[in-house]
Amino acid sequence: MIDLHTHSIFSDGELVPAEHLRRVENLGYEAVAITDHADSSNLDFIIPRIVKVAEDLNRFSQTSLVPGIELTHVPPEMFAELVARSRKLGARIIVGHGETVMEPVKAGTNMAAILSGIDILAHPGFITQEEAHLAAEKGVYLELTGRKGHSLTNGHVARMALESGALLVVNADAHGPGDFMTAEMAETVALGAGLDKERYEKVRQDMSALVARNISGM
Repeated sequence: MIDLHTHSIFSDGELVPAEHLRRVENLGYEAVAITDHADSSNLDFIIPRIVKVAEDLNRFSQTSLVPGIELTHVPPEMFAELVARSRKLGARIIVGHGETVMEPVKAGTNMAAILSGIDILAHPGFITQEEAHLAAEKGVYLELTGRKGHSLTNGHVARMALESGALLVVNADAHGPGDFMTAEMAETVALGAGLDKERYEKVRQDMSALVARNISGM
């Protein structure tokens, strides 16, 4: 089990990273990314702290903690700049806060995030066919989410990914202890979005490959 979109007390989550990691370790996770909400005001505060705590905790945990960030409600024009800054600060997984139907995310965010070189486009709402094809071309993963509300468009996202060949991830977007998904729940999210079990197994393999590629050298 891997989850690459979760939040700690460094944004709007409930847990310090140590408890966050321990709870998913207890669920048998292989890896988890802490991807707290950020814009230009707090990137340099959050990322170095998650990088440091990952160095500390990964010595003692069976679950790998991956330092990440979620660029949230940033102007589309700033995405490329903030992705570059996030990489330089040590973020291994960069999530773009997509155009979810639950929030007034600025139009054009999905496209700008994909073009900027993020790893995952979270809850991308009614992503267009053009955007999905571009995500496939750029190797950007589209998210199927377990998060209430954001999950309303999972079926659409899955269909766009299947039609375009875009990669998929299944994430919880966890903010507290009750949000972490079991392996069974993650499979339910995937199948509920319209994937079959064979396709979901491919998603799991692709997520493992993304983790292996992005934590090389940690």
